[in-house]
Parts: sequence; structure tokens; C-alpha cells
Amino acid sequence: MATRIAYALLLLINSIISWLMLTPWALKKLEHLTLDYVNISCHGKQCYGYVAVQRVNWALGLFHLILSILLLGVKSSRDGRAALQNGYWGPKLIVWLAFIVLTFFIPETFFQIWGQYIALAGAMLFVLLGLILLVDLAHTWAEYCLEKIEEHDSKAWRVLLIGSTLGMFTASFAMTILMYIFFAQSGCAMNQAAITVNLIVLLIITAVSVHPTVQEYNPKAGLAQAAMVSVYCTYLTMSAVSMEPDHQHCNPLVRARGTRTASIILGAIVTMLTIAYTTTRAATQGIALNGNSSHAYSKLGDEEGEHGLVDQQPGSRREMRAEALRAAVEAGSLPANALDDSDDNDDDSDDGRGGKDDERGGTQYNYALFHVIFLLATTWVATLLTQNMDFEATGVADVGRTYWASWVKIVSSWVCYAIYSWSLLAPVVMPGRFGN
Repeated sequence: MATRIAYALLLLINSIISWLMLTPWALKKLEHLTLDYVNISCHGKQCYGYVAVQRVNWALGLFHLILSILLLGVKSSRDGRAALQNGYWGPKLIVWLAFIVLTFFIPETFFQIWGQYIALAGAMLFVLLGLILLVDLAHTWAEYCLEKIEEHDSKAWRVLLIGSTLGMFTASFAMTILMYIFFAQSGCAMNQAAITVNLIVLLIITAVSVHPTVQEYNPKAGLAQAAMVSVYCTYLTMSAVSMEPDHQHCNPLVRARGTRTASIILGAIVTMLTIAYTTTRAATQGIALNGNSSHAYSKLGDEEGEHGLVDQQPGSRREMRAEALRAAVEAGSLPANALDDSDDNDDDSDDGRGGKDDERGGTQYNYALFHVIFLLATTWVATLLTQNMDFEATGVADVGRTYWASWVKIVSSWVCYAIYSWSLLAPVVMPGRFGN
């Protein structure tokens, strides 16, 4: 957990640095750091601030790409490369800072092309991944509650499932009402359409989730999953209309006085925190990413053989293994030094930090994939900060207050509804594939 938090903090710090690169203060500081040799100014549609954001995020992306390659195929901390994931933080931070410095020696044209095409594609992939994980979380949460209710006939779990479902539906309708009141005035066609479409689709997917045909092929589908998807998509829609520019006088939050700078700073920090959390969760979500879990047995596939032997021992069974070794030593099957070797394996840490190692039987998540997702997160941060940015703005830069960002959120909510709907209809359309 500490390792994942550390990488999330690194992404958060890198994102804040990127955001500061859009402000005149950061640009002037950058000029001073170059002994006033570089005169930072905007030329037409491009600006050194835009390129600076791309440089900083590209540096962190390169950092994660290299780690992903180096950690490819690591299955447990017994692999010497595992220490690169969990330790050596001093050298890794130095490498990250060195990459940032080195990016300023790369021609500006490279980052213009990178930001307009490659980073944009990576950002869209990151958003899509987050939506898939949200739908997966909705199903996992509901099925987990149902299992607890069936196994223990627990009233507490039943109340939790029903209460959370009602609470999320209530929040969805409350946000919809607020959006109609504050963001759907006359002349705000975009907001009116987005809010109305969200409400209609919300009602449709709720009805589909309890349709008898869907229930026949997927008995665990229900209102709990629909509620979680609905509240998230409604939140995306509300975030879209509340963060759009006020060119049509449809966003009263932009016209609010007195706390604009504070709200921009708070909004930027919250946005970066959300991205860091979402990235970490996505990178370690074993169910959706088919990551390796040290808490589950991994059997050989049918193509490898039919013996069904366990080929991975979970870390939670280390004590049982130690007992088996002691019994074997007492029976004379193993030499006495086998216990010493076992103690060394259990006690010695190979995580590069000197702490207790809980991944000797198998990693808790896929290290290489973890860094690939962080790489995609850097492209999303860069795209969010620079897409359709206002080059004439002064002061603290807004984060995501563009029509482009608003439409990304609106379309993302529609895609999320579509993914969830398909998860309900797929067993009906292809019963043979989902028969089990």
C-alpha cells in the first residue's frame, strides 16, 4: 500500500507542477532559472506554457514507461527486479527530476505533436479504462453484498445494500434537480440537452436492470449496480455543466465573486487528487485488469495440463508452509537447515525498503501494467490542462474549464451508460458465452 501511495503522490506533485507551469508566476520563475536566457512568450496559438506542461508530464510518462519495461514479467518479490517497484526511492526521484530537466533540451515541435495526437489518444484510453472499472466496481459491490446476505443472512448487509442503493438514486435525482435550477436557464441548449439525456438514460438503464429477461440470464443484476452507475454519470454531467465557460451566461459559478481564485485553486487540487486516486485504483484493480493476486490460487490452464495443481502460493499460507517444513524436519525428510532457509525467506525483505515482504508468494498486482496506467494518466493530465487553453488568460489557470473538457465528461457519461447496458444485455445476446 505504501508503494502505491508513493506513486500516487508523485503523480499528484507532477500534476501540480504542470498546472503551475500555466501561470505567469511559474513562467517568470522558469525565466529566472535560465538566468533570463529564455524569454517565455506566446506566439500565435502555441505558448511555452503549453509546451512546459507537455514536457513535465512527458518526463513522468517516460519514467513509468521505463519502469514498466524493466518490471515486465515480475511475478513475485523473489524476482530481483521487484525491488525497483518497492524501493530505491532516492534514485528514482533523481531520475524523475533529471528527465524533467532533459525535456527542456528537446525541440518544442516534438511536444506540440505529442500533445496534439499521442497524448490525446492516451487520455481517451485512460478515460475509457476508468469507465470500465466503474462498471466493474458496480457489479463487484452488488455481488459482494448479495454473497454476504446469502451466506450469513445478515441484516446489516441487507440494510447497507438497500440504503446505499436508495442513497445513490436520491443523490442522482437531487443533482438533476439542481442542474435544472442553476444551469438550464433559457438559451442554455447544451446544458438542457445534456441534463435531459442523462435523466432519460438513467431511467432506461434502471428499468433494464430489473427487466425479467435480464434477471433470467443474470440474476445478480439489479438496482444496486444501476444506482452506482447513475450517480457517477449524473456527477459527470453536473461536473461538465458546472465547469464550462460562461460565454452563454449558463454557469453562475463563474460569475461568483469573492472566492474565485480560492475556488480555482481548490478545484485544481481536488481534480489532481481525484486523478491520482483513480489512477492508483485502476492500476491495482485485479478483476478488470486480470492482475495477479497473492490472495488467490492460480491454476494452470487446460492447454498446459489437466492436473489442476496450484502453481502459486498465497502469502497468507506462509505459516502453514512453515508448519509443514517443521514436520518434515522432525520426520527426517528434510535437513534441519531447511528451517533456517525458510526463516530467511520469510524474514528477509526483498522490497528494497527493509520492511516486511508480503509478496514473496505472488505480487498483489501487475507491476508492468501498473506503470502503463500511470503513463496513460500523465497523458490525461497534460490533455486536461492544455486542450483549448486560453493563452490570453492571466493569474491562476483554470483546470478543465473549457467546452472540450465539458464535452469529454458528457460523452464519458454516455459511454459509461453504454458499457453498463452491454454488461446487462451481453448474457441475453450471447447466452452460450455467459452460461457459467
